[in-house]
Amino acid sequence: MDIPQLAQGIRAGERRALARAITLVESGRRDHRAQAQALLDDLAATPGNALRVGLSGTPGVGKSTFIESFGRMLTGQGHKVAVLAVDPSSARSGGSILGDKTRMERLARDPNAFIRPSPSQSALGGVARRTREAVTLCEAAGFDIVLIETVGVGQSETMVAEMTDLFVLLMAPAGGDELQGVKRGIMEMADLILVNKADGDLKPAAQRTRADYAGALRLLRRRPQDPEGFPKAVCVSALQEDGLADAWADMRALARWRRENGHFDARRAEQARYWFGEEVRRGLLARLEEDPRMRARMDALGARVAAGEITVARATADMLAVLGAAP
Repeated sequence: MDIPQLAQGIRAGERRALARAITLVESGRRDHRAQAQALLDDLAATPGNALRVGLSGTPGVGKSTFIESFGRMLTGQGHKVAVLAVDPSSARSGGSILGDKTRMERLARDPNAFIRPSPSQSALGGVARRTREAVTLCEAAGFDIVLIETVGVGQSETMVAEMTDLFVLLMAPAGGDELQGVKRGIMEMADLILVNKADGDLKPAAQRTRADYAGALRLLRRRPQDPEGFPKAVCVSALQEDGLADAWADMRALARWRRENGHFDARRAEQARYWFGEEVRRGLLARLEEDPRMRARMDALGARVAAGEITVARATADMLAVLGAAP
């Protein structure tokens, strides 16, 4: 693969080049990883300052419908929007449906939008392993807003908050009460809670749910990176495209306040440090799996654990001693 030519195509905003580049960075082949690193190094000089927005919520809350309506509103305002949709992978077959482009049919046809579904594979936390690198590629291609749609698995889905500037949580009407709202985890990571489907017969329930979560948010300790009034809960209807402009105004206001008060850049620096540590840990695990001697030792200890000859804690200590990493 001609890496300089691919990088040139990305800088020129060529959608095919961007799609090929994301496929490259998502590959696990050793030669592809080397090429992906060369591509990212080439693009490092291209400044990317897109607003990165993570969107999470339980399955069925209407994430795809919201993203399509929200994305079309943004492109109508002159923005270039990239959508990175992470689809759950089967624990048995490893396959994924990757149907988000079908769900967002109108947005997929928008010349100022780019939608890329990716399988989560074995990654936890609602995002794929190379989602952060895909964000970098989208920024280099000239997209000024990047929306990351997570798998949507529940309260532990917070990894997306480590790669975005704003974390938006979509909730369904009658999805919980005050006690549900103060549960730690994904709730305390959210910058904005959007109660979707606030239309028709569900509108009164959506308003009650919004009030419940607004009350719960007041009980949480205010974070230093938040201005007065944030995080907040508001009602939206993705189907009727109601409340989307107000939600976007809240996102811009929060991002602007964080930029002006130094929290925006500080948070990105923290995220860069976090992902450095994550890549080192993943690299060490990969080397452990690739080394035949270490893999044989792991298999032998695993067999003893399965047979009840040794405890998990003792087997772990023995393995770490072999690696020279015993505490």
